[in-house]
Order: sequence, then C-alpha cells, then structure tokens
Amino acid sequence: MRADQALALGGFDHLLIAAGTPPRKFLDDQDYPFVANPHFGHWLPLTDAPGSWIAYTPGGKPKLVFVQPRDYWHVVPEAPHGYWVEHFDIVTVRSAEEAVAQLPQGHSAVLAPSCPAIDGLEINNPQAVLDHLHWHRSYKTPYELALMREASRIGARAHRAAEAAFRAGESEFGVHLAYLAAAREIDAELPYASIVALNEHGAVLHYTNFDRTPPAEHRSFLIDAGASCAGYASDITRTYAGPRAAEFQALVDSMDAAQQGFAAQVRAGQSYPELHLHAHHVIAGVLREHGFIRISAEGAVESGVTSAFFPHGLGHPIGLQVHDVAGFQQNERGGSIPRPPGHPYLRMTRVLQPGMVVTIEPGLYFIDMLLAELRDKPVAADIDWARVDAFRRYGGIRIEDDVACTDGAPENLTRDAFTQAG
Repeated sequence: MRADQALALGGFDHLLIAAGTPPRKFLDDQDYPFVANPHFGHWLPLTDAPGSWIAYTPGGKPKLVFVQPRDYWHVVPEAPHGYWVEHFDIVTVRSAEEAVAQLPQGHSAVLAPSCPAIDGLEINNPQAVLDHLHWHRSYKTPYELALMREASRIGARAHRAAEAAFRAGESEFGVHLAYLAAAREIDAELPYASIVALNEHGAVLHYTNFDRTPPAEHRSFLIDAGASCAGYASDITRTYAGPRAAEFQALVDSMDAAQQGFAAQVRAGQSYPELHLHAHHVIAGVLREHGFIRISAEGAVESGVTSAFFPHGLGHPIGLQVHDVAGFQQNERGGSIPRPPGHPYLRMTRVLQPGMVVTIEPGLYFIDMLLAELRDKPVAADIDWARVDAFRRYGGIRIEDDVACTDGAPENLTRDAFTQAG
C-alpha cells in the first residue's frame, strides 16, 4: 500500500490526516467556505467534515474520527454512510479537541493545512511522505476515474445551459446563474471560480467578474467552468461566436480542430512539454491561415510571436485539485523537471503514463498588454495589425478538455460528457 511505503521512507509509525477547518474572516465571526485537505479526500468521499481526521497505522484498518458537533445554529455534517464506510473504523465525536484525543500516540506523519497548531499535535507535513503520495496521486484508480467522469457530466450539462443563456442574450451574471442551476452546485462547491467572459473580456485569462448588464451585442463568449463530484474536479472551457461573427466562428473552428489533435496525442510515452511546444507550432499555423501573421510557423515560435497570442501552458494535471499535484515531479522521491526555456507558465513537465489525467487547453487571445509589447519587436512588421485590431472585440479563444491517458487511445472525459449531454 502506498501509505505504508510513504511512512517507511520517514520511519513513521502512523499517518494522521486532518480534514482541516474553515478559516475565520479577519475581525469577524464568520468563516470562509470549508474545503477539505485533498489528502483527506483521497481516502474517502467526505467533502463536509471540518475538524475530522483519518488515522492509519500499517497493518490496521484506517480510522475515521468524525466531528459531528452539537449545534443548533448550523446544519451539522451528516453522519458517514454509503459504500465506503465498511472500510473504516468510525468514531464520532463532538469537537475538534475530542477528535485529537482519539488519535494514536507515537512518531506520526501529520498531514494538515497550515493553520494555528492543534494543542498537543505537531503538524509536520514531512516532505518525503508528501512526495511519495503526490507521485502516486498522478495515477488515477478506476474509482477516481469514475468520479471524474461524473464531474465531467455535471460540467457538460451546466455548459449546455450556459451556452443557451448566452444565445438568449443574458448578462455574464445571468449566464453564471444558469450554469449554477444546471450543475446544481453553489459557487463554494465548484472546484474553482468560474470564468464567464463576453466579448473583449475573453482576453483576460482569469476573468472572474460578472457584469450584471448584458452588452449591446453578444459577439463572443468564453466560459471556463468546472464541477465537482465527491471532491474530484472537472475543468472545461468552451468558446462560442455570436450570430453575426462568422469570421470569429471560423477561427474558433480552427482552434477546435487543433485542440482535438492535441488531445489525441495524450498517449503513454508522450512528453507533455514536447506536446506544448508542438501546440505553439500548430497555433502559429492557425495565425498564418487566418491572416494575422505573414511569418512562417517556425519563425513565429522562435521570435515569440506565438507566446503573445498563446501566453499560457497547454494544460495541467487534474484530479482532487484542479491544478493537481506532481506536475513537475521527477520521481516518487521528489525532484523537479524544469520547464522548457521561454515557457514559464507551463504546469506539467512529465512524460504521460497510463492513469494520468491532464487538461488540454490551447488558447488564442488578443491581449492589449502583450500585443503592445509585440509591436515594439522587429517581427512586428510581419503581423497584419489591422486584422489583429479587428479581432480585439472578440477577446480570445480557449477550448479545454480533461483527457485520461490509457494503455491505448486516450479517453476524452469532456467530449464524452458533452456527447451524453446531447
């Protein structure tokens, strides 16, 4: 068992994992929404268990110390039930202090969020243990993949509702409400803050404002929004053209074809950085095909032109966390694989192997700041600035799928989910 191996690396007797507690707002009596420690979520599907702990000793059954306070001010966490409870010894207590008292004594690896120390317990988060666990979290089990498929289905259903709201002329805020209603999740339950960007707003990579008033014209719509299932995430992005934006639709179609080509290369043995660099060359071809640049694809990549239009990485690992762990890790003992020079925002540098799930999310944007920098370079003469300026009104394009690497052809969780959503 991977936990046994991780503990042996540090000579620990026990593994103690805290679910964590919600942080308190400064000078207030309200808390921020609770998010469970992902290591806690890796053992069981409890997402509402503040103050609870998992205690594991090699050779024994894992123990869940579940905090269910006596409280008439709030809804208390529901008692553990379901398919997984038979695999745990479960003790229910009324407070975080009682929970700590139930934990075994001895030399323990304590995995817990950085927060005020819990009385009588040292939070150490030993790096050797974390490195081993993070490495193996890269390889999803059939159980984990099943949860990620469901998260993708929820997300695809909500994306369909968001597109319909865009077509109906809603504001960004209205589109977001339609998304939440279809996902049947509130903001705090989503794996990340949704990006709902109309028109020029699509040029802001992490646009998380929501205009309450619809724009005069719905030219374009970029939505990057996911969903959760038992703590596992989906991360989905789609871009749509308005009814009078045929030229932008053609560009979206080219990027969609490119994206599907990249997703098809999520195969065992494929270097993710090499796939990212390949994406730059393909996107250079898209820029040339649509008349934005006159330079060759090779020249556009070498001169940094593509980095102005595609300034982020091709994607990242995904699982319990949207940007999941070990994207740069060299092996189960740690280490780091560097990014390729000139690509500081790539979030994955490993070679793909069966069980890994990654996002594939190429983009093409018209970002004022980056275009201004590009204008000052000698290569600016090889760019059709009038055509570039005509597309600023659309903001940008990003298309993102969650793709599982297998022993054979990749499994595109996102495309499958959209097919099922109809």
